[in-house]
Amino acid sequence: MLRNRVDAGVALGKKLAQYADRTDVIVLGLPRGGVPVAAAVADALHAPLDVFLVRKLGVPGHEEFAFGALASDGAIVLNRQAVDTLGLRPAQIQQVVADEEQELVRREQAYRDDRPFPHIKGKTVIIVDDGLATGSTMYAAVIALAELAPGRIVVAAPVASPEAIESLRSVADSVVVLAAPDPFLAVGAWYDHFDQVSDDEVRALLAERMAP
Repeated sequence: MLRNRVDAGVALGKKLAQYADRTDVIVLGLPRGGVPVAAAVADALHAPLDVFLVRKLGVPGHEEFAFGALASDGAIVLNRQAVDTLGLRPAQIQQVVADEEQELVRREQAYRDDRPFPHIKGKTVIIVDDGLATGSTMYAAVIALAELAPGRIVVAAPVASPEAIESLRSVADSVVVLAAPDPFLAVGAWYDHFDQVSDDEVRALLAERMAP
């Protein structure tokens, strides 16, 4: 069991100690829940923190079930098996994508104001979430980040399902987790305290740690 996101990030930072005090490292958190974890990792590594925005594409009427994900640079990753099984029509997919694009724009403005996304070409990017159940959102993030030509992409999370780890190892250079329970259940099941993270909390964490 993990006490909370901050403690989980501290422990994860220790496991990522090889990346400490390097000028080529940047830590990215997946909002909102991944940002407190990423902030603790950034503090441990003495690295700058930023966010990378990815939105789950939920099935209309059953939004908790994802059929893909959308990244803030416009990259879309679809689970073709889910799309085919559910019989989702192109018009339905386009509508969900359009709705999530609006939310991505809102969050970009809320979290980053007018700051551009940091330059990551050739850098080691450590991308962090508070847990990986299916790994679909993180998978989309890695695919999108790869287009920006970083030197290395490291996926990091306190807890992840074995299936998510296997999937992410096919696209990331490294996957670092504290625990991979099986059966996995839900991310929140492995935390003593798993409160909702607000936009204000994300902004406060970024304000102290964003690269100039």
